[in-house]
Amino acid sequence: MPGARELGSTGRAVGPIGLGCMGMSWGYAESARDDRQSVQVIRDAVEAGAELIDTALVYGDGHNERLVGEALGTTGRAGDGPLRDRVVLATKGGLVVDDLATKSMHRDGRPASLTSQADASLTRLEVDHIDLYYLHRVDPAVPVEESWAALADLVTAGKIRWLGLSEVTIDQAEAVHRIHPVTAVQSELSLWTRDALGETQTADGGAGLDDAVAGAGTGTDAGGNMLAWTRDRGASFVPFAPLGRGYLTGTLAPGEFEETDFRAANSRFTAEAFRRNRAITDAVAEIAQRQDATPAQVSLAWLLGLSDNIIPIPGTRSGRHLRENLAASDLVLSGEERQALDELPTAFGTRY
Repeated sequence: MPGARELGSTGRAVGPIGLGCMGMSWGYAESARDDRQSVQVIRDAVEAGAELIDTALVYGDGHNERLVGEALGTTGRAGDGPLRDRVVLATKGGLVVDDLATKSMHRDGRPASLTSQADASLTRLEVDHIDLYYLHRVDPAVPVEESWAALADLVTAGKIRWLGLSEVTIDQAEAVHRIHPVTAVQSELSLWTRDALGETQTADGGAGLDDAVAGAGTGTDAGGNMLAWTRDRGASFVPFAPLGRGYLTGTLAPGEFEETDFRAANSRFTAEAFRRNRAITDAVAEIAQRQDATPAQVSLAWLLGLSDNIIPIPGTRSGRHLRENLAASDLVLSGEERQALDELPTAFGTRY
């Protein structure tokens, strides 16, 4: 496929842009959840070449995995075979929901628990193996090497093909890479969150999640340039929230979020943050207008141009937005445009 990118050092190529499925189950505008539409969007994504499909145990406490399993348990175009056989199916363990209503959760990287979590994911996804399994967060009560060794045993058992890490430090990634290869690292990276590049891209602003969620699900300072680490080790870098949780599309406004929406309590989505971060969306919109593209496409094209090992996974429940996102791989930014985006101001507000 044109523009395909190899997943780590596996020899498996996937489309340059994948699909993040979290928002289909929880996190954003949950009252508008439409499982039937989401199933169709996942199927359309595969048909259009988005071959990296991303979910996790914690997204809706298993709901999202069941949704993805339903979507992929079908046959595509005549002669193409089951959709499941045409994708790299990625899920995650190590974060466990305590209360779905409040989204409280905890980290659990105990070897026996990870084995149980992976088995449950196999059942919900209705598959006999998972292509890419991430340790969603490192459990501070368990040496990361022990968690990783347990996942490596599942590779040996044939339940998982490849292993990945989410929101880890370079030291943690290096430690486990010596035990079993890291195929991919997933972390937040976008025009307004560049921590993974070794940059601190957050100005003043308080944290937005309640204590229970913040203690379990927040990100991690990588302690350097994580993108460079993945490139040097032959791993992929998979940016989540590549559109700034919708902010970079220029279509959001403060005060419009449901109480259960993650953004309602996040410091980057307050009225003050919208005002102070307007220079970011204005600059992206200006380039989009010049390119006859959308701000989302500009944001994704910037990411793709950072490195050949980047595979963003923007999420959407809209077929139209899906098509727009995937078309970003055809957008070529000029050197001047890339420089302007590189020099965008630091975002106001913390990402968690």
